[in-house]
This record gives sequence, C-alpha cells and structure tokens, in this order.
Amino acid sequence: MELQEAQMQFIQTWGSVGSSWGIPRSMAQIHALLLANADGLSTEEVMEEIKLSRGNVNINLRELINWGLISKQNKLGDRKEYFKAEHEIWSVAKRIIEERKKREFVPIQNLLTELKATKIVGPKAKVAHFKGLVEELDAFLSQMDQLSELLVKMKNNRFFNQFIKFLK
Repeated sequence: MELQEAQMQFIQTWGSVGSSWGIPRSMAQIHALLLANADGLSTEEVMEEIKLSRGNVNINLRELINWGLISKQNKLGDRKEYFKAEHEIWSVAKRIIEERKKREFVPIQNLLTELKATKIVGPKAKVAHFKGLVEELDAFLSQMDQLSELLVKMKNNRFFNQFIKFLK
C-alpha cells in the first residue's frame, strides 16, 4: 500500500471515530492529516489534501489550536501560516481528555452540585428517585474524573507499563 493511500485511510477513519465521539468529522480529519505529516501544512495544503472549504479549514484549525492539539508556525520568507500537530500521543490524549472534561464533565458536575444543594419539592417517591439519580450520577462522574486524572499520569508509570505487558 502506498503511503498516501495509507494516510488517507487513517484520515477517513480518524474522522469517523471523532464523529462518533461528538467531534466534527472535518476537525478530526484535519487533525489526522496534521498528525500524519511530520512537517507543518498551510491552510491551502490542508484544503487540497482533504477537499474542504477554506472557511471549514480555518474554523477547525482555530479550534484545534484552542484544544492545544496543533500549533501555528511561520517560515522565514513565507507569508503563509503553517500548522503542525503535537505528535507525542500521550500529550494528545491528555489534551483531549482535559478538553472533553472541561466541555462535558464540568458543566454536568456543576449542575449536579447545584441540584444536591437545592430543596426539591414534589411527590415524595419521585423526589427520592430523582435525588438518588443525582447522587449516583455525581458519584459516577467523580470516579470518572479520578480515573481520567489517573490515566493522564500513567505514561511513565512502571507498574502500569508492566501490567499492560502482562495483559498482552
């Protein structure tokens, strides 16, 4: 298989997976393209490679910068901006976990904290059911938060690496 064909398969699959996770397909495809290239690419090169409009590419490049997954670079004597992905996969995973946590976990945790502090009135059984749900969700999200923190710290953990080798 030619390199370009392999890269396009990677880009398409990364886009599909990103879409499944609630990340726009084009954003995931752009990220995959930049991951697959060691050097930075210009907006025009990104547009040409994955056949997206300038507006779509610009919006998604800015969002990838906001997520901390890519950086903008300039080359001497060239007025174009170039974009390069973070290639250290643990750093990529950490940034994605942190961003998803900020966008998804924190708002629901804030709501659950507020609901737990609020006096809820209504039929006793329904209120008890709802309060139980809120407590259970809060406990679950708390555990998921701890798990994500642990996962982020695992990269250089010798015990974890030995455990993974043992599982193979």
